[in-house]
Amino acid sequence: MSVPTPLVFIHGLWIHAAAWQPWIELYRSEGYDTLAPGWPGDAPDVATTRSNAAAVANKGIDDITASYVKIISDLPVKPLVIGHSFGGLIAQKLLADGHAAAAVGIDPGQIKGVRPLPFAQLRAGFPFLSKPGNKKKAVSLTKKQFRYSFGNAITEAESDELFAKWTIPGPGKPLFEAVAANFKKTSPASVDTRRSDRGPLLIIAGGKDHTVPEVVAKAAYKLYAKSGATTDYLAFPDRGHSLVFDHGWSEVADATLAWLHSQGL
Repeated sequence: MSVPTPLVFIHGLWIHAAAWQPWIELYRSEGYDTLAPGWPGDAPDVATTRSNAAAVANKGIDDITASYVKIISDLPVKPLVIGHSFGGLIAQKLLADGHAAAAVGIDPGQIKGVRPLPFAQLRAGFPFLSKPGNKKKAVSLTKKQFRYSFGNAITEAESDELFAKWTIPGPGKPLFEAVAANFKKTSPASVDTRRSDRGPLLIIAGGKDHTVPEVVAKAAYKLYAKSGATTDYLAFPDRGHSLVFDHGWSEVADATLAWLHSQGL
C-alpha cells in the first residue's frame, strides 16, 4: 500500500495557519496527507495566539525554518511544501536545502538577491521597519494597514472580515532580516537558487499585491535562471496579497494543484 504524499502548508506573517483550512480539505480530497503547522509560538487558534503575543516575539527566519525542518523530519517521505508570503520564502529554503520534494511560493517573501524595492512594498513595511525596537517584538497590523497590505484588491467589507478572522501578531525580526539581506554577506533570507538537483518550484504572484509586488516575485523567479531544475512562474493579474484566503482562494488552489499534477506529484 502506497503512502499518501505529505503536503505542508506554511503561513506568512500576520496570518494564522487555520486560514489554510479550505486548501487542506481540497488537497485531502485529492489524496494528499496535509498539515499546516504554525510558526514557533503560535497557538492552535487565533484568539489564543492574539492573547499571548510575546510567545512569537524575536523569532527569525532561521527559527521558523528550523521548526518546519523538525516537523518534516518526522514524516515518512519528503513532503511537498506550499507557502504564502514569508511562508513562500521558507518553502524555497526547505526545497533548496533538500527537505522538500517540491515547493510552491505564493507571493513569496523577498529572498537575498532580489533587487526591486517598489514604493508599495516600502509603504506596507514602513510602520514596522521605521521602529528598530520592533525587531525583537511581536507586531500586529491595524485594520487600515491590513486593508493596504493584504485587502486592497477585494472589497473593504471582505478585507475587514478577513482581518477580524485570521490576523495574529507576528515577529518583527523576519522583516528586518529580509530588508537587510542584500547588505550582508550572509543572511537567513539566502536561498541557493543555482542548485540543479532540487525538486520542482513554482512561484506565484499577485498583480495587485502591495506587500510582495509582482516585480519582486518575478525578480525571485529570474534568480533561478541558472538552475537546471524545473522553475515555473504564474501570475494572477487582479489579485492582492490575500489571494490564498479570500473569496478567490480556490482559483489559486486549483492552479497550484494542476501544476503539481503536471509534475507527476
